[in-house]
Amino acid sequence: MKKITFLIYIISLQSFSQIYVGASTPVYVKNQVLFVQQNINLAANSNLYLRNLSQLVQGTTGTSTNSGTGTISVYQEGSSDNFDYNYWCSPVGTGSAGAGNTNFGITLLNRPTTSTASTPAVILPLSSFDGTANPLAIASRWIYKLTNANNYSQWVQVGGTTGLAPGEGFTMKGTSGSDAVDPEGTGVNNPGGTGAQRYDFRGKPNDGTITVSVGTNASTLTGNPYPSAMHLNAFLLDPLNSACTGIAYFWEQDKTINSHLIAAYRGGYATYSPGTLGSNGIYVPATFNSYKGDGSLNTVGTSSGLMRQRKYAPIGQGFIIKGASNGTVSFRNSYRIFYKEGAGLSQFEKPARPKTTAKNEETENEDENNDIPHIRINTIINDQFTRQLALAFLPEATDGIDPGIDAVNIDGSLPSDATFFVEGKSYIIQGVNFDVNKRIPLTVKAAENTTLKFYIPEVINFDPAQAVYIYDESDLSYHDIKNGNYEVTITPGVYTQRFKIAFTNKTLGTNEETKTNFFISQDNANQLLKASNPNAIQLKSFSLYDILGRKVRFRDNLGAEQSYNFSTAGLSSGVYIASFLTVDNEKITQKVIVSNTGK
Repeated sequence: MKKITFLIYIISLQSFSQIYVGASTPVYVKNQVLFVQQNINLAANSNLYLRNLSQLVQGTTGTSTNSGTGTISVYQEGSSDNFDYNYWCSPVGTGSAGAGNTNFGITLLNRPTTSTASTPAVILPLSSFDGTANPLAIASRWIYKLTNANNYSQWVQVGGTTGLAPGEGFTMKGTSGSDAVDPEGTGVNNPGGTGAQRYDFRGKPNDGTITVSVGTNASTLTGNPYPSAMHLNAFLLDPLNSACTGIAYFWEQDKTINSHLIAAYRGGYATYSPGTLGSNGIYVPATFNSYKGDGSLNTVGTSSGLMRQRKYAPIGQGFIIKGASNGTVSFRNSYRIFYKEGAGLSQFEKPARPKTTAKNEETENEDENNDIPHIRINTIINDQFTRQLALAFLPEATDGIDPGIDAVNIDGSLPSDATFFVEGKSYIIQGVNFDVNKRIPLTVKAAENTTLKFYIPEVINFDPAQAVYIYDESDLSYHDIKNGNYEVTITPGVYTQRFKIAFTNKTLGTNEETKTNFFISQDNANQLLKASNPNAIQLKSFSLYDILGRKVRFRDNLGAEQSYNFSTAGLSSGVYIASFLTVDNEKITQKVIVSNTGK
């Protein structure tokens, strides 16, 4: 009865200034957030169980003062296939009586047997290749970390040691077989096949400021180090973390390849750009590469095609960051948030498992329509693989490199590729301030005679009527890649100025006379957007878009009046894009600034 009484107490209050859990005392939290403003002291043999996607959030503003040899227990699931890597970052460390965060090792992983009981995982020696689901056995051979490395030959094997500092990520392959135990009523530990493997992380909960070293152009495997979700945008965009580029990279692997031989691997890095703090970010899936036995690149496979939601990093999720300078980045409790993993904006890199718990309704409502306006550009290369790029439209973006927006290509060793060309480097995601007259250069390289096919597979939260072209400098031609594709064969070489993304076709688009004799202005005193049309151009429609690309005003059948007025009353102050479409499908666009202060 004592445990049940405590369960009701936890669920009904949820928030504490600090917690002391006495010796041999269990505390059970189900489908809730437990918020502790200060520290947690877990006495010997005490247990704090987080179940049914429960999470622990703490409000400490400095370093952790959590203490005690008792343990917190929290579940997370990875791939069940023992040939596939997941990238992890532990939410716990070894128990210790003293205050502060501690190191982690896979010896802290367990197999759940009931909602409160677990058995320690068997740690297989380095000579073993395959883990198993039941009994849970982990192949220590595949436990590696990557710290401030300039190339991927610098992976360091951790094995079964407790040598992972708080905030250090690690790789781990999955398991074979199945495990029918369902400890919390949300699904079995491992259904087998392409399912997911559940792990029970048990140790002292990580808390407070956790610092990780980074170096210029170097890669570091890190991740969410807390037993709660983490606002990934807040971490990547924090000015205090300017020593990294503000971009996260996620490992994806072709799960149809069942081999430990490196020559058989097919995988690559997906790219996540947060863009702005409140946005849902942009995720570009990996292009799978294959490798030779010595680890060098062989040929290129298909795009993974996976679209993951990354705004809120779930418990245990690992990812790679790149350094912009020599220094450190820090994780802070201010980034922590209670957001349940599932179909919303938080997904671990693993096969999907149906969730039976409630949705994140409040946060999901806040995140509606927060997609960054962008277009996705696919390039099919030699009919063998697809490279996807994303071009984002943000008023904050410049034509140069913007941290947290522009994402450099870390798979830069491909023999043939197509990427954005920014300040002499290749980028997967580029942000610009939209201007219909801009041309965005691509860099294309070919190791041999190569056929390219460009097209637009998707337009997100951006003017659907806006044309998009590939401009080919070699013959001054424009090619509509939104309603079709442009296929061209090139000889070996690197092309940095030949191909550009354009938004107007100079041979068919708005002519100079039209642009000169059509005027758009904003009259903030009278809350009106005005258009002067002295040549009586026949107009089809008017649209006004906010900075997120959402249409906030629209009128069609405009005719050929010499002047037009459109009310901007009720609009928030800010930058907007006015767009007029002629009956010849020519576009006239202009940025306007609405100021309704005091209205």
